[in-house]
Amino acid sequence: MADRPAPLTAEAQASNFTGYQKFVAGMLAFLQFAVILDFMVMAPLGALIMPALGITPARFGMVVSAYAFSAGISGVLAAGFADRFDRKRLLLFFYAGFLGGTLWCAMAQSFESLLAARIVTGLFGGVIGSVLLAIMTDLYAPNLRGRAMGILQTAFAGSQIMGLPIALYLSNHWSWHAPFFMIVGVGILGGIVVVWRLQPVNAHLALPRETSAFKHLLGTVGDKRHLPAFATTALLTTGGFMLMPFSSVFTVNNLGIHIAQLPTIYLVTGLCTMFAGPLVGKAADRFGKMPVFLAGSVLTSVMVVTYTHLGPVPLPAVIAVNVILFIGIFSRMIPYQAMSASVPEPAKRGAFSAISAAIQQLSGGVAAVVAGHLVSTGADGKLVGFANVGYVVVCSTIVAGFLAHQVHRGIVQREALAAAAS
Repeated sequence: MADRPAPLTAEAQASNFTGYQKFVAGMLAFLQFAVILDFMVMAPLGALIMPALGITPARFGMVVSAYAFSAGISGVLAAGFADRFDRKRLLLFFYAGFLGGTLWCAMAQSFESLLAARIVTGLFGGVIGSVLLAIMTDLYAPNLRGRAMGILQTAFAGSQIMGLPIALYLSNHWSWHAPFFMIVGVGILGGIVVVWRLQPVNAHLALPRETSAFKHLLGTVGDKRHLPAFATTALLTTGGFMLMPFSSVFTVNNLGIHIAQLPTIYLVTGLCTMFAGPLVGKAADRFGKMPVFLAGSVLTSVMVVTYTHLGPVPLPAVIAVNVILFIGIFSRMIPYQAMSASVPEPAKRGAFSAISAAIQQLSGGVAAVVAGHLVSTGADGKLVGFANVGYVVVCSTIVAGFLAHQVHRGIVQREALAAAAS
């Protein structure tokens, strides 16, 4: 017997999280944790993978970028079909493919095999984030979405606190294959919980939609209400991806921090952002998404300029700057995700999220390439021109603020029209 569309009104109209909503938020954050860890673990494993497979840095760069670009392509391809299935079933399909691709990574013994495995992993893993966001938006009312997105964003901090240290420990004591086996094992447990406890998320199937998947994709991409949101997503992602690839090199060579102290920076920063994420979400629900977003943008801009202009400083200073910088970044992303979730119609929510995820992946890849052309390595090993990256990030943040204001204004206008019509 087919699942009937599950009504969401009982969940959506609650002023506080129900027990089921609390469980779903934690469960989806756990799935997000596995996906983020699979993506993030590749960079620190490079020192082990390159000699083990006998590949050059250029080839390893291909392996890393293959995930991002395949994830971006799959996001676009999946957008036309994202609203045609129960979101629980869609999540399980792509999650199973993601785990299969990760298992392939764990068993790869050559460059060609690992490259193919990362492409497959990206094709499936790149869509999971958008499905999670669509589920979050379906199950939580606008006045609860800030808190829900705050919980979901703790997956990033969790990957820094627990995921990366454990993955590096396993790789150092066994081989670079071990972290991928760990992700598969932990991921299977998460998948079982989803099958067991997550209820069907299919109320959107009762809504009218285009008969053609291609028309659905074009209708979502071409909707004028969606364009400012897509552009804002691209700019916000660009800022993070321009800084991240060079942060460890800058910290060690420019700031004078020993490489053995990097895990301490990751651990403290991750712990602080894990606690800050839900607080930012609550603030966005209480004081408004746009004010919190603007405050986060200002804080991010100030800290980016501060960070990219640092010289040799003590470890506590580096940690403090990193913590405040990431709180600023989270204070942008969490309220914006909660705000942009109200942009699409329910019948286009899955496609909108899939396209947004694709834009994140593709713009992130482009940002890393652009940043690579803005910096160089001096004779002493220090990064030269990193301040220029900071200026670009600040400029993108300012433009993103203007675009986010347009997104917010459009949401307010549509809500006013809907209230007047009712």
